[in-house]
Amino acid sequence: MVSTAAPVPALSTRARWVHGPVLDVAMALCWVPFAVLGLVLQDDTEQLSWFVGATLLLSFSHQPLTLALVYGDATNFRLRRRVFTWSPLVFAVAVFATRNISLATLAIVGGLWNAEHTLMQRYGITRIYGRKSGQDTGRGEKWMLFSWLALAMVWAAADARTPGRVDRTGLGGNNRRGLDILTDLRPAARWLLPVVVVVVVVLTARWLRDEWRRGADGNPAKRFYVASTAMLFGVILVNPIAGFLGYVGAHAVEYFIIVHQSIGPRYASAEIDGGAPVGRAIRRLTRLGFFAVYLSIIVGLVTLLEKYGTVTWYALVVFTLGGMHVFYDGFIWKLRRPDVARSLGLPTGA
Repeated sequence: MVSTAAPVPALSTRARWVHGPVLDVAMALCWVPFAVLGLVLQDDTEQLSWFVGATLLLSFSHQPLTLALVYGDATNFRLRRRVFTWSPLVFAVAVFATRNISLATLAIVGGLWNAEHTLMQRYGITRIYGRKSGQDTGRGEKWMLFSWLALAMVWAAADARTPGRVDRTGLGGNNRRGLDILTDLRPAARWLLPVVVVVVVVLTARWLRDEWRRGADGNPAKRFYVASTAMLFGVILVNPIAGFLGYVGAHAVEYFIIVHQSIGPRYASAEIDGGAPVGRAIRRLTRLGFFAVYLSIIVGLVTLLEKYGTVTWYALVVFTLGGMHVFYDGFIWKLRRPDVARSLGLPTGA
């Protein structure tokens, strides 16, 4: 019997971009300016300290944006109504208690959680590129990326030059405390480093083998993004401070780009978004106007905290908003959600 099923179209060898070649290449390389400036300013303590502070401000500024997408959109809020209702109180109490019990614990948890979250965003972008070419799994890529992060952290801890580099950044407070704890682990890091290197080599070799076997069915755009990520981690090994600036700064820039591009189709009209307040604001102000107003609010909040807030209040606001951002992103940016997939140009099932 002759089958009447439609033939499956062959995948082309062209790159399958998320936003288009120009914007995607810019997004993949957006860590470069941060790292280059970190290298250029490394011998100027005053200028480097200013640039580190500006990068950390940029990093913080993207975090509350997630809250606008949750509390300004009933569709997102209904995903985890109880979680989104009680999380602010739970996070605030947890941060306040930890701040008063152990500053070191707060610094370690905050630093590790943000490092993992930043890496998971890179993994998520890699998965989007994979889905564009029909690749539905990415477990090997996840473990490879985590091995790169582990190598970067162990390498920085084992490097005797790291404390001097940290001194030149002018970092203080919880950020400095977390880095000091990392450098205190130098003896253990030196023993662990060869093991991590072996793991990195094995997992990276497996990924390269899988991509070679995938051949023309793979996505060149994904390979370019992964290669750029590998270069970023290479910079971290050579100069951890410059690499750290690239890692942190690029994370915020990527998030702003992804949100800017996705909210266009997601909030194109009241019929599509159900009259979400954030959608009305975006349509009234335009996307660029919405971001301008949002960033003005964030800068104003940080200015007030710097001028009038105590160290406890500063930590409470920053860590609570940061924790909610990391926690909420896992709910609202799942690629299997049809509205998320459509906003990123991914095919959705029936």
